[in-house]
Amino acid sequence: MDLTAASAFMAGHSRQLDRLRLGLVSGTGDRTATLAALAGYRNPDGGFGWGLEPDLRSPESQPPAALHAFEVLAETGPGDGGLAGPLCDWLASVTLPDGGVPFALPVTVPEGTSHWWIGADASESSLQITSAVAGQAHRAARLDPVIAGHPWLDRATEFCLTTIAATERPRAHELMFSLGFLDAVHDSRPEAAAELERLGRLVPSDGGIPVEGGIEGEAMHLLDLSPEPGRPLRALLDPDAVERDLDRLAALQQDDGGWVVDFDSSSAAGALEWRGYQTVWAVRTLLAHGRR
Repeated sequence: MDLTAASAFMAGHSRQLDRLRLGLVSGTGDRTATLAALAGYRNPDGGFGWGLEPDLRSPESQPPAALHAFEVLAETGPGDGGLAGPLCDWLASVTLPDGGVPFALPVTVPEGTSHWWIGADASESSLQITSAVAGQAHRAARLDPVIAGHPWLDRATEFCLTTIAATERPRAHELMFSLGFLDAVHDSRPEAAAELERLGRLVPSDGGIPVEGGIEGEAMHLLDLSPEPGRPLRALLDPDAVERDLDRLAALQQDDGGWVVDFDSSSAAGALEWRGYQTVWAVRTLLAHGRR
């Protein structure tokens, strides 16, 4: 990995939020500036929108944008600039009676937004999005008592545990986010361990899980499922296969210093923003494993 080249790519091609996030994950960042950049995507209702999820460019607050907000809050650490509590309050306001949140809420400005967000059923809870949002919230909650103590997180956690237990074979994205959620709550919810082991048996040894309906070659790899070393999920994976996947990830750095994603976006802006996001993710993952 060439970190200097990655920083140069971000300076020339990424949105400011991801440029600041790269500084945080590489140890040179400004958390106050990062929180200020995140706040630019916030709505008065406490939720986030405005393309924080690059393929959902509509301005209204959306559950997938909450996923990205919690990810940033996990990176910035204690002292969330007053963003976390209102975000949890907003999520509580859109949570359905069973404790889950919809895949997406009605989209007010469809231009540049992928069709799967536009056509979502706002009356039905989504395991994929609820486990994704709750998993990142639990990661942020490790350092933020505001999130850890919020009643919304308890409701979402119960929904995820119940729904995962009732889901025999989740689809690729459901599997990825369910595994991430179970890994995040492993130490606080005893029932998570058995479900984590059960779903872990569905992961091929090389981690290559094709994404149904995706573009050619789109798949979930081991590091997509388990980006953090030393976590309970990692103990279920072949260490040699993880090392090979780290080699694969490092080799995907492009000549311009950034990384690419293996899925399509519905706008040029979204495609470029995903490259910045993926570059932050790749650098964070490689650095966490001692790859420089």
